[in-house]
Amino acid sequence: MQADLREPILERPGVRPAGPRAVLRDWAPLYGINGLIGLVFSASGPIAVTLAVGAAGGLSDGELASWVFGIFLSAGLATVVMSLIYRQPLGFAWSIPGTVLLGPSLQHLSFAEVVGAFFTTGVLVLALGASGVVRKAMAFIPMPIIMAMVAAVFLRFGTDIVSSSTEAPLIALPMVATFVLFSAVPRLGKAVPPVLATLLVGVSVVVLSGQFTFDAAGPVLAQPQFTAPEFAVAAQLELLVPLAITVLVVQNGQGIAVLRSAGHQPPINMFAVASGAFSVLNAAVGAVSACVTGPTNALLTTSGERERQYTAALTYGVLSLVCALFAPAYTRFMLATPEAFILALGGLAMIKALQNAFVAAFAHKFTFGALVTFVATVSGLDLFNIHAAFWGIVIGYVTSRLMEPADHTGLNDPHRKTIDR
Repeated sequence: MQADLREPILERPGVRPAGPRAVLRDWAPLYGINGLIGLVFSASGPIAVTLAVGAAGGLSDGELASWVFGIFLSAGLATVVMSLIYRQPLGFAWSIPGTVLLGPSLQHLSFAEVVGAFFTTGVLVLALGASGVVRKAMAFIPMPIIMAMVAAVFLRFGTDIVSSSTEAPLIALPMVATFVLFSAVPRLGKAVPPVLATLLVGVSVVVLSGQFTFDAAGPVLAQPQFTAPEFAVAAQLELLVPLAITVLVVQNGQGIAVLRSAGHQPPINMFAVASGAFSVLNAAVGAVSACVTGPTNALLTTSGERERQYTAALTYGVLSLVCALFAPAYTRFMLATPEAFILALGGLAMIKALQNAFVAAFAHKFTFGALVTFVATVSGLDLFNIHAAFWGIVIGYVTSRLMEPADHTGLNDPHRKTIDR
């Protein structure tokens, strides 16, 4: 059967949306914990990156607070809506690579011009999703090559465990020991999930060591600001294509790969449509593009029954909305914790996802292309202001086509479902 010809451009859920009764039946503390860890992860290091880039670019405190409000709001709304409709853990966040590439641009472009690029990026991503081209493009890339890119991106979370343990052993080593203990002893791990135990021990160590420095002064509730966009040609040429590629390939590509490896079938075109629509919402308050992310979805699917994991995403989404409401206060709270705590917690929470990425990339076919993808991505190759993950996939795919032609036989058979792994 010619599945990709008959399938609608925008993927249908295939199940009835989850109502209140279904959510209450499927939710359990395990999924609540996974959602909480996903929120802590997304709202710690990534927020620090956002604030650092914005501050270096000369943004005011009000503009930064509005940015943080926007990314939390879109993450929460998109996650809750999509997860309820599809009954899958579809976690949205914001583009960290996109945020990083804004750093140099904010040095010579006005913030209004950057916001103009945010608007056009959202419209372009939405249009590409609605056209159906995104799913077709993803069907041509073998999953091991995408997972090799994911492994390369996730690699830093593993090395963060080592660096935090050497730079701040009093904080990181108790967390590592706790994670190992609760992972190695089944009874302990069943009573308290290893990541939650690690979080509790880490918080205790930080507080007892006097390294929690929270500044209570400052606004508590969000005060979003509208920045009138300027659609300058120079800004569009510099930012539009890199931001769009970052959303569709680097970020959404990671999320799709992680969700597939967890046994889900994510709606690829609807991911693009939702990312584009919520990116426009973000732009209205001066925030970077919305997207699906690999690390967040890896944490949401780390444990539990596959059919109930959507409740972890709902927990994450609701907590994101709370953070949007209290964005200024929450941002100060997270930044009051030592960097070693954030690095160790993020690394330990992601270690299983890193293992799964390596297994999926190198276990079967396309291994040479996957290796080239991994190496190119880790190298940090940055051409035309586009993230190395994109170039890793391009170089790895071309290499695989040349060096592993037998592995590609039948891959793009029209009778094969477009979204099959």
